[in-house]
Amino acid sequence: QLQLVESGGGLVQPGGSLRLSCAATGVTFDYYAIGWFRQAPGKEREGVSCISSNGGSTHYADSVKGRFTISRDNAKNMVYLQMNSLKPEDTAVYFCAARRNYDYGPLDRRGFDYWGQGTQVTVSP
Repeated sequence: QLQLVESGGGLVQPGGSLRLSCAATGVTFDYYAIGWFRQAPGKEREGVSCISSNGGSTHYADSVKGRFTISRDNAKNMVYLQMNSLKPEDTAVYFCAARRNYDYGPLDRRGFDYWGQGTQVTVSP
């Protein structure tokens, strides 16, 4: 069983930066691609970014391309999301999850499992 715990959220001004962390416990962490998702109040959970099991392939939502960078350190069982040039519309609870079903695209939440509890990101003046 894989367990994921997010951290690093907080309040930041527009244009600022945050780095989110996703810590994994359990066996075979490096077997899974890991995705970051976010959910704003009243909206559906949307895919933000995904990284392959060995870190060699990444995917980003159009809304965050050029601003966010996903990375992983399999030796530390960690996945990171560096978020720069943050905008108020980035405000949401951010979740990490493990990709288990490749019938769906890399940013489709239906293909993911072992969700963390989420970390709040608020971008406001």
